[in-house]
Amino acid sequence: MTPDLSSLVLAQGGGSWITFDVNSFLNQFWDNTIDGLSYGSIYALVALGYTLVYGVLKLINFAHSEVFIYGAYATWFTFYGLGFRPGATPDLPIFELIGFLLLALIASMAVSGGTAVVLERVAYRPLRKRKAPRLVFLITAIGASFVLQQILFIWRGGNPENSIRLLRNDEVFTIFGGSVTIVTIITVVASILLMVGTDLFVNRTKFGRGIRAVAQDPDTATLMGVNKERVITLTFLIGGLLAGAAALFYMMKIPQGASYQGGFILGIKAFTAAVLGGIGNLRGALLGGLLLGVVENYGQSLFGGAWRDVVAFALLVLILMFRPTGILGESLGKARV
Repeated sequence: MTPDLSSLVLAQGGGSWITFDVNSFLNQFWDNTIDGLSYGSIYALVALGYTLVYGVLKLINFAHSEVFIYGAYATWFTFYGLGFRPGATPDLPIFELIGFLLLALIASMAVSGGTAVVLERVAYRPLRKRKAPRLVFLITAIGASFVLQQILFIWRGGNPENSIRLLRNDEVFTIFGGSVTIVTIITVVASILLMVGTDLFVNRTKFGRGIRAVAQDPDTATLMGVNKERVITLTFLIGGLLAGAAALFYMMKIPQGASYQGGFILGIKAFTAAVLGGIGNLRGALLGGLLLGVVENYGQSLFGGAWRDVVAFALLVLILMFRPTGILGESLGKARV
């Protein structure tokens, strides 16, 4: 008898450890696609911070994941400070709800942006002045990540904050049977607008020309009158602001609240998205984030939930085997991004 490959289970020690469930994949295809775009938008926003800093400094800022999670805590405390508590979602008038979400967005972006700027001044600028090797920058980034994590741990402890929700995740409409919720719409639309705005800022403004000039040749840019340190600070600030926006969408979507280690896995995935699209390429970060979010959802449906992250990183390895510079390649230092 020929086995049914649409639902294959491989077992070890009496328990299944991997499935190959084609039926589940097909039945949930559109739901997984829509949900994947939502997660991918969050990855892409955080990935922009990685790709901007790498494009300008050739530095992998591994502490960027903590910049993101500080924004998540800012969102939680903003909700708490406005009088909301974990539990039932409040029934708010639409304009009042928008106002509260905008306040949380401003707070989250301000905290993440401020954290990124402080990180650059305290951890990285002294190393640049001493012309430290790149390996020292990398080690410092990892160390700064642990320091920022431990500050949160000492302050708030190891347990996640109980989730506070202002917005019900109600279905608005369906696409081929896939449910599109209000949270998904807000996350995807707002993320794309922020990414397009960042792309236009870098390509069309005076400050953006400075960023591209320093990315291409920092010494020549300095001789031409570009303030390199100001450009670097601006780059960290933009990355932090985008991470703060991603933190709000993350808190709207995930079932659990902020945790001091909550940025670790998401930060790695965002970095993966940046590399996947072509680190140093803003549009590549967008493409990489969306692709990663969708593919990991497909993998979860096809192979089982435990394989979600494995599929995401296997995709990175597979693409880099054929495109070592990522899908769109590195280009922040070129005329176009």
